[in-house]
Parts: sequence; C-alpha cells; structure tokens
Amino acid sequence: MSTTHPVVIIPGDGIGPEVMDAVLRILEATNAPLRWLRHKAGLAALEEGNEVLPRTTLEAIEHEGLALKGPCTTPVGKGFSSINVQLRKRLNLYAAVRPVRSLPGVRSRYENVDLVIIRENTEGLYSGVENEVVPGVVMSMKVATETGCRRIAHWAFRYATQRRRRKITVMHKANIMKLTDGLFLREAERVQHHEYPNIDLETTIIDAGCMRLVQDPSQFDILLLENLYGDVVSDLCAGLVGGLGVVPGANIGDHGAIFEAVHGSAPDIAGKDVANPLALLMSAVMMLNYLADEREDGSCREIAGRIKAAYNQALSDGCRTRDLGGDLGTKAFADAIIERLSA
Repeated sequence: MSTTHPVVIIPGDGIGPEVMDAVLRILEATNAPLRWLRHKAGLAALEEGNEVLPRTTLEAIEHEGLALKGPCTTPVGKGFSSINVQLRKRLNLYAAVRPVRSLPGVRSRYENVDLVIIRENTEGLYSGVENEVVPGVVMSMKVATETGCRRIAHWAFRYATQRRRRKITVMHKANIMKLTDGLFLREAERVQHHEYPNIDLETTIIDAGCMRLVQDPSQFDILLLENLYGDVVSDLCAGLVGGLGVVPGANIGDHGAIFEAVHGSAPDIAGKDVANPLALLMSAVMMLNYLADEREDGSCREIAGRIKAAYNQALSDGCRTRDLGGDLGTKAFADAIIERLSA
C-alpha cells in the first residue's frame, strides 16, 4: 500500500475557498495519496478572532513540511504584513519557483513560451524592512547576504541540471546597486564556474532584460532574480501566456514547501462561481511532482501527468473560464477536467 502524504490546506480568502474546493475535487478524483489538514491564515483567520498567521497553522506546516495555499488578501499601504512574506521568512522557504508556459487554447501574443522564474525569497527590499528616520522621511533596507545569494544560486543550477535546462539568465542592477546586486551576481558566477560549467550563464541588467523579454521570450530559459525583481518579472512573464490565472507557484526550502496560486484573492468575484481554479491546480501538480522527487513516490508523478494532460485537453476542447474568454464557472471547469481524467 502506498504512503499517504499529509498536506496542510490553507484555503485563503476571497475566491480562495472556491478554487481550493475545485482543486481538491480534482485531486480526489485521481485517488491521489494525499490527506488534507485544513488550517486558516489571513483574513479568514482574523474573522475567527485568531492572529493573521495562527501558531497552529505555522506549526502544522513545520511538522508536515508541505502545504497547498489559496490566495490571501494583503492590505495596501496599511494593515498587517503579507502572509506570504511571513510564511517564507518563518519557514525559510528561500526559493520561489514559477514555471511559465504557453497553454493550448489560451490566446496570447506569444507561442511556445517555456520559462522558469527562480526568485530569492527571503532577502532584499521585498522583505519589508522599513523604518521612519524622522517624521516625513522613511527608509527601506535592502539586505543581501553571501549565504543567501550563494544558496539560491546553488538551488537554481541544481534545478536546471535536474530539469535538463540549458541556460540561466541572472537579471540584476549591479551597475547601480554595486554591493547588494553585485554580491548576488558574483555568487551566481562563482557557483556556475566552480560547480556547473555545463549550464550556460548569462547576465543582463534588469531593465534591458525586461525589454528583451517582451521582444522575444524564447531567448530565455531560466531566470534567476533577487526578491523584488523576481516578484515583478514573474508577473510580467505570466502576462506572456495569458495572465496569473494560468501560472503556478511554489516556495521551497530545505525542509518543506508551500505551493500556491500566485494571483490575488479577487474579493469582487468571491462567491460567484466564476473564478479560474487552474493556477492552484497547476500548483498542486507541482506539489505532486515535488512529492515524487523528495519522497520517492512514483504514483504522485503519474497522477501529476494525468491531471496535466486532462487540463490541457480541456483547454484544447474549448473549456475555459471567463477570464480566458470562455463561459464556464469554477465548478463546471473542474467538472470538465474530471471528465477527461477518466477518458
């Protein structure tokens, strides 16, 4: 009998519970060897009188080493800090991974896009280390460490080797931020030179790199970026293939991982059965492949392949939610995928 893997489920808020329910129905239809442990974070936790990131939720993820998370609202310019940032820091999930590829039946300006964005997830400006120097003057601190820069470089080159990718492009602003971005760039070059000479390394200043991305994304393979740049560029790349509704995401550390939809909580459409569950489903497929790699469960890879084939077929057959130009609701789109799982 195969092992059952406990997974901490965080539905999130807004459209989160709807897309999570759709994804869990699809996973259950495959008889995936997974067991759900439901916990809350964000507004959903606050509404029950808990902290925004309850200790029980954090401890559950630490214990199981695996979570699937829906979108959580982050207030703009005020209120509590991002749940995502808190989880990444507290659990040391230093590698953010976002594969971006063209999907059948999803129209965009480009064809055959196949990129992976790897983002350092715990340092830099995005960490939100801010203070008020004097009234009316505030400062954000960009911190880079040799350990953090080297660690993400190792992770990226190891990933490229395992996935048989040919090239890593480091995007930086080391011409201006000579110490922080300079350190990030030097560590990537050092790791490549000493340990991964078989993987090509390209470097580009980020503004020029963004221009090249929208001119011709096919010239890139894996992009390696520090935290803030990675956040911006990963959304830019999602726009190359149809938007955040068709792109998965993962936050991975040495002792666990959280897989999540990278789009927002979209409270304006919550409860209307129109949200697209595909991004979270694709993240669940990443989770299954992670289990196959980290816990050597081959059944998870087989199930991941079946789900991927089913949603690709559904899209090819014209089954799409409204954000992709179709007319299916959240539940109906999940039903369409489940039908093709058994075909």
